[in-house]
Amino acid sequence: MGDVHGRLDALQPLIRAIADDMEAAPPPEPALLVFLGDYVDRGPDSRGVVDLVLKMRAASGLETRALKGNHEEALLQFLAEPSFGATWMEHGGGPTLVSYGVQPPPTRTDNDAWARARDELERVLPPEHRAFYETLELMLDVGDYAFVHAGVRPGIAWDQQTERDLLWIRQEFLQEKGPFGKVIVHGHTPTEEAQLTRHRLGIDTGCYATGVLTAVRLQDADQRLIQVKAERRFG
Repeated sequence: MGDVHGRLDALQPLIRAIADDMEAAPPPEPALLVFLGDYVDRGPDSRGVVDLVLKMRAASGLETRALKGNHEEALLQFLAEPSFGATWMEHGGGPTLVSYGVQPPPTRTDNDAWARARDELERVLPPEHRAFYETLELMLDVGDYAFVHAGVRPGIAWDQQTERDLLWIRQEFLQEKGPFGKVIVHGHTPTEEAQLTRHRLGIDTGCYATGVLTAVRLQDADQRLIQVKAERRFG
């Protein structure tokens, strides 16, 4: 599943659509749902999104794995370094704070205010949410596919890939035709339509602004999109 960015109003119906799809065409073996990161920021309900992902990870019947995105990295950096708050706000961190009941400082250059906001977030952040952010996976390798938030650096072995590239890389990866050793399934770079190519599948359809949230069902050689469109637009 692609980047959710606080859009619980899109995530809930997509989960229902996935359940309906599995009921109509049951997989031949236990199904695996992989989130590609960027649960938070920009959209209005980051907390609700994480609550739902945690519920799904705890539920039986569908194994759920959650990868780390660059926006989760930003949240963790703010917790460690409150002066980073002004930069985080530029990338959509304000709605995440508000979803936890914390108001962003009115002046972005007030480091004391950012320290107070960080302290308040630490106070109200549920322990299971902090543990979620701190233990997200960077990459998942399943069969012919490798799942990662942003992409991989071409020509670099899997065990030599850096966390920064896995979370942030764009053009060096997107401009490379491949192959990459595995078919790379990624989000991070929004496009109007999902990009299903021979060597990579990009499924970030800019949900925070478009309302379109995309998943891709992978079964043997079959690659099929499952999408929903929420009505309200943000961004």
